[in-house]
Amino acid sequence: MIASVRGVVTAILPDSAVVEVGGVGMRIMCAPNTLAGLRTGSEGRLATSLIVREDSLTLFGFADDDERQLFELLLTANGVGPRIAQAVLAVHQPDAVRRAIGGGDIGALTQVPGIGKRGAEKMIVELKGKIGPVATADGGSGMLAGAWQEQVRQGVLALGWSAAQADQAVAAVSETIDGETPPVPILLRQAIRLLGKSR
Repeated sequence: MIASVRGVVTAILPDSAVVEVGGVGMRIMCAPNTLAGLRTGSEGRLATSLIVREDSLTLFGFADDDERQLFELLLTANGVGPRIAQAVLAVHQPDAVRRAIGGGDIGALTQVPGIGKRGAEKMIVELKGKIGPVATADGGSGMLAGAWQEQVRQGVLALGWSAAQADQAVAAVSETIDGETPPVPILLRQAIRLLGKSR
């Protein structure tokens, strides 16, 4: 397996970078946040994972080894291919992914294009035991980051608002939080007040 690649970055494309290694230009599929850390004409290092298919060999590149290891773990879940696994890491930092899986945060996982509610539930069930220790966002004591969003969203949906309105309300409530996250019932009441104003 090719675990990492180091060389001069000769091209940066919308979904990949070309890194010259020993005179060979290797095209490496990367998420936008990884590509943002590379510069054409400068040396770059990418942790990589080689995906072998019957008709192709594809290298996927990551900013560091932690991202690559999590990518490879995500691939062990049924229905998760390289594109979905890479999309997860494009949307969330590795620690946020671990918290979402460890804490059963369906809302965080469904923010990833291509992952629906059922897919998120399957991913949580299959990976929860493999994810290892999960650090909470505040160092271990508070509510999981992102866990309240799904609870508030489900509460809003249960009261008859649409999914789009629920997402809008959760986003608006998120912007009002500064410091410690209030209890879910308070956040839900806030979301309902915001939606009431927009009716």
